[in-house]
Amino acid sequence: MGREHRLLVLLVCLVLGGALTAAVLGASEGKGPHEAMSGAMSGAASGAVSGAGSGAPAPGDFVDIRDVPPTREQASRPGPDASTGSFTVDCGRNEEGHYNQDNLVISPGLRHGAHHTHAYVGNRSTDAFSTDESLAAAPTTCRGGDRSTYYWPVLRRPDLPATRPYEKAAGHGNTGRILTPVDVRLTFHGNPAGQVVPMPRFLRAFTGDAVAFTARGDEGVKARWGCVGLPDRSTTRYPRCPVGDRLTRTLVFPSCWNGLDTAGPERTHLLFPAANGVCPQNTFAVPELRITLAYDAPPADAPIALDSFPEQRHSPKTDHAMFVNVMTDDRMTKLVTCVNTGRHC
Repeated sequence: MGREHRLLVLLVCLVLGGALTAAVLGASEGKGPHEAMSGAMSGAASGAVSGAGSGAPAPGDFVDIRDVPPTREQASRPGPDASTGSFTVDCGRNEEGHYNQDNLVISPGLRHGAHHTHAYVGNRSTDAFSTDESLAAAPTTCRGGDRSTYYWPVLRRPDLPATRPYEKAAGHGNTGRILTPVDVRLTFHGNPAGQVVPMPRFLRAFTGDAVAFTARGDEGVKARWGCVGLPDRSTTRYPRCPVGDRLTRTLVFPSCWNGLDTAGPERTHLLFPAANGVCPQNTFAVPELRITLAYDAPPADAPIALDSFPEQRHSPKTDHAMFVNVMTDDRMTKLVTCVNTGRHC
């Protein structure tokens, strides 16, 4: 019986080990097909990893912005057909308190599929079960009637207690007081290589790499962090800003559309252009969305932590954002005209 008992224990360990491995893989927000597996096992995974990744990021994730060299980017010279304009959308700062742990773009239909908290502006109804029809009928925080949804993981002070229900809901090591941005800037830009075409309505977009900490490289890292007072410096680490300054995080979305799809599990329907603005073959330039969030800079040495999957340890490299275009065709036409004619609207 001793030998049989040992075999039974070994079998149980193998089964549990396989389940936990699948759960960790499923927590990857950048791996669409695996997300469903994560949701199916969320009960087991929550118990296994809820304590992992808690607290603040590692000290090496922080840098004094004054120690970051100025960025000397060689901007591409616009071509003769460049679209040099911009179009800014005002959707507020989430004064309404729209938060949840869903991710409509990556894991539609899966409640709490993100395993961390997202903050929203724009469409006030967005959750895991939103449809094109429900989004088109919902109220919005945006001026001008834009019902698009814009969202990103929250930034926290893990040294301060969470007091509001939505601050406590995420778990998985994402704890502490949520910082509210003092400014949210949503701007669509043109393309230095040529004109842009309208985005299709209900186009889903994603930028960043939610699993960048455990990735083999930084190719998917798109967020840049900085301080308002030193706009020529940016970093992929959490910046320590001078007293009285504002901390910023900026996310740029892919802007080359395949002309066919509005969504896809592997997100191949939208790609980034080359440095000179030229889109990959068989794709078309659409307006480039940039989201910039600004926060009152925390006191020196105060911990800050981006919500993340447990194994990502709140790394600033994992910053990401999502967008669903719910503009009317008329409004999108105005946006494209503004950008293509070089105006700033």
